[in-house]
Amino acid sequence: MPRSDGRAPDQIRPISYILDVAPHAAGSVLISFGSTRVICAACINEEVPRWMKVQNVKGGWLTAEYSMLPYSTLERKERESSRGRPDGRSTEIQRLIGRSLRAVVDLEKLGARTLHVDCDVLQADGGTRTAAITGACIAVAIAFNRLLEKGKITRQPLKKKVAAISAGVLKGETLLDLCYTEDAAADVDSNIVLTEDGEFVEIQGSGEEATFTEAQLHSMLEYGRKGIKELCAIQDEAIQAAMKPADGAQLKNLADFFAKK
Repeated sequence: MPRSDGRAPDQIRPISYILDVAPHAAGSVLISFGSTRVICAACINEEVPRWMKVQNVKGGWLTAEYSMLPYSTLERKERESSRGRPDGRSTEIQRLIGRSLRAVVDLEKLGARTLHVDCDVLQADGGTRTAAITGACIAVAIAFNRLLEKGKITRQPLKKKVAAISAGVLKGETLLDLCYTEDAAADVDSNIVLTEDGEFVEIQGSGEEATFTEAQLHSMLEYGRKGIKELCAIQDEAIQAAMKPADGAQLKNLADFFAKK
């Protein structure tokens, strides 16, 4: 079955990134999975939540927030602040982002600090949570490297990288990294979160008014492993690029970035 963008069934969408789009954050990246674009930023507070002090919990804390900006979808999405609270989907996704990152971060090495990870969707075309997790890991790695450079920490808290990708079954065929039209029509939809060495952090999968076989599950996992291996290579590239002196060229490319189809 041909895909709308001509990709092979096991092919991820083109991945692009621009670093340091949020200058006041310790680390930030604007990442795109095809037409899905998410700003991921990591900010560090030199204190921990009150519950950690009360319970005498050592080390630091990591928490995440996720939101879709009103103009990220074809029809304007109501801003969550106007409702007074995030909706159930946003709450679920930000908890997933937090769990995924805490699985690979040594919070004791972070020290008595709180790392806030903010993921804001600028444009949604499927896979916003997977793009958010993948980009958030880049932002967190950059933030930790800068803490090390400044001597605020002496050991790297990031134990390994983590990334996420979607996979699904559409008309009997397994597909990797679904765009919105594929996701909306899929019989089965899953999100796979893996570390760079192939260990599972989380698997979300369900049939959309359909069932799926063990063979189809294994096929989605196989595709997921392939995609995440590619994403981790891109994460490495981005993290290494952030260690070089900034020349401002990436920010000048923002207009070109948004002009991509």
